[in-house]
Amino acid sequence: MHRLFFDTIVAKFSLYNISLKNFSSGTHSYSFALDKKFFEAIDGEEVRKGTLKVDLKVKKVAATYEFDFDIHGMVQIPCDRCLDEMDQKIDTHNRLLVKMGKEYSEESDEIVVIPEEEGEINIAWFLYEFIALSIPIKHVHEPGKCNRTMTKKLRKHTVIPIEEGEGEGEEGESDEEKEPLAEDDIDFEENQQETTDPRWDILKGLKLDE
Repeated sequence: MHRLFFDTIVAKFSLYNISLKNFSSGTHSYSFALDKKFFEAIDGEEVRKGTLKVDLKVKKVAATYEFDFDIHGMVQIPCDRCLDEMDQKIDTHNRLLVKMGKEYSEESDEIVVIPEEEGEINIAWFLYEFIALSIPIKHVHEPGKCNRTMTKKLRKHTVIPIEEGEGEGEEGESDEEKEPLAEDDIDFEENQQETTDPRWDILKGLKLDE
């Protein structure tokens, strides 16, 4: 995280400052509630809305502070299939090690150094990153929940003809043919069959001489 960006986060999210000065022994517990205002203020690209609870435990071990986060709740993100908003469950456990030093730096994804003279760390952006990274790469509605109208429009404009032999399995069957059709896809296939040219129906009724 860039220092300037870090300073901006600290100024906007003072509620999420954890002071480590005169930190007593034992485990310290903190609790935070994240809602739409949090995501709007942090202005990240992956998540714009959500309702989550954060349980944080901080323990000092020698010169290191161990932060253990438990984050659970729900966020709203676009469905990869129909682009409508969908609920995505979040249940993630993350760990962060904080040390004191001369200036702010991130030694790794889990180790952060904060200026000793400041003696505090703001966890707002870390919370956002933990949530965003816990979202599956592919996120879609449950079968039958997609916006069918949008799905059909998107499919109409994204179908790419498959060249002969390309993407075929051992028996000449394409991967698309092998994959079971979801309910939304079945509706699409049925609609295609219903809209066939009626002249084909006439030809189907003719018997050709052998």
